[in-house]
Amino acid sequence: MTSLKLVIADDEPMAPERLRLLLAEEPGVEVVAEAADGQQVLDACAAHRPDAVLLDIAMPGLDGLQAARRLAGSDPPVAVVFCTAYDAHALSAFDAAAIDYLVKPVRPERLAAALARVRTFLAGCPAAGARRRTHLSARLRGTVRLIPLEEVRYLQAEEKYVVVHHARGEDLIEESLRSLEEEFGDRFVRIHRNCLVAREELVELRRDGGGHVQAILRHGDRPLEVSRRCVPQLRQALGLR
Repeated sequence: MTSLKLVIADDEPMAPERLRLLLAEEPGVEVVAEAADGQQVLDACAAHRPDAVLLDIAMPGLDGLQAARRLAGSDPPVAVVFCTAYDAHALSAFDAAAIDYLVKPVRPERLAAALARVRTFLAGCPAAGARRRTHLSARLRGTVRLIPLEEVRYLQAEEKYVVVHHARGEDLIEESLRSLEEEFGDRFVRIHRNCLVAREELVELRRDGGGHVQAILRHGDRPLEVSRRCVPQLRQALGLR
């Protein structure tokens, strides 16, 4: 297991000590620095290049949310896990690209789960300069679930969300179908104005009793409706004339 280098950031003296005790029980973890405010976090990240920061939100000066936003998109990437006494900042935390959100007192099992998410996040990060995602991120009851693109079967727009149908079930993400098509057009093909299907999932096109074209998926439990304007590109994707 690759060792994780962590920075702990909290302005309360006892909080880092408790986290250190919990982290001592976790294999492959090294605390490389501690910080008491957001600026110290940025300085520690510049000096030690950690894999992740366990970050309090309410700190003097530059707070945790501001520090996290400055770390977003850093190269190499730094995963942010918020550790706070309040859960009122959860949505703001995920807007700041947090990997997880822990409420104090932090439970050992939740910390272990957060570290597992950090490892998954880092494993899915592209190399420097190649801004290619390998996972989609879904918010789930105060945490983030990372969905490998290779497990996604199709994406379906529903109101302001996109439903990701994947090998382990379904999740909602707050991204537009258009932006997903632009980013992953080599992996997904549009079959309808509200649906993208993984190219490798397409098996055949079939007409129903009413003459409507349907897409049959390799792992689908039901056919999906295909719009008339999408039929030509689907035939091309399947190698049909």
